[in-house]
Amino acid sequence: MLELKAETRTIFGKKVSSLRKDGFLPAVLYGHGIKPTAVTVSAKEFDKIFKQAGETTLLNLAIGDKKHNVFIHDFAKDPLSSQITHVDFFEVKMDEKIKTKVPFVFIGESPAVKADGGVLVRAMQEVEVEALPQDLPKEIPVEISSLKTFEDKIYIKDLSLGSGVRVIANPEETVVLVAPPRSDKEMEELEAKPADTVAEIKVVGEEEKAAETAAGADQAETEQVK
Repeated sequence: MLELKAETRTIFGKKVSSLRKDGFLPAVLYGHGIKPTAVTVSAKEFDKIFKQAGETTLLNLAIGDKKHNVFIHDFAKDPLSSQITHVDFFEVKMDEKIKTKVPFVFIGESPAVKADGGVLVRAMQEVEVEALPQDLPKEIPVEISSLKTFEDKIYIKDLSLGSGVRVIANPEETVVLVAPPRSDKEMEELEAKPADTVAEIKVVGEEEKAAETAAGADQAETEQVK
């Protein structure tokens, strides 16, 4: 299991900018039934681990001699530099199942795309699952080589998941398909219309609103980055 060292934090509000200048990230540790704890972590070490773990991989957050089983539940970014400026760690109990959204990773090559010029349509980008913390997958692979015609589809029920992982979705829901290529007339009509605005999908962590309230007490300091 990946491990990240943290230290208890006594600096809050506008003063946290000094921590960031010294290469540290302000953070908060909370969870169901535990008291929120303000901490700091090395910005460099966090970036390294975040690239490996993402938001659905279990970590050991070491504070002194005590280790906490946590997920990276949320984080704030500077709007100008896009650098992470604040992190929320959510502590879990290893014997209690949790729910979270896990992203799909589409792998392989579809014959309907390669040979027939079809367009791969990812109807879903992620799905909510339930599992014990140690069983949660970082991502769910979706092999698209079975999409040989425009009639073929991959459904939730076709997904291959690890033991102990339950998908919280309609088994008949479509994950991915291949659409026929557009005709010249369709392309002309499409270009004549204003582009639709597609809302960004926000990956939502497992946590309850009670934890959000706990984290809110520390959130004000994330605005002081500019």
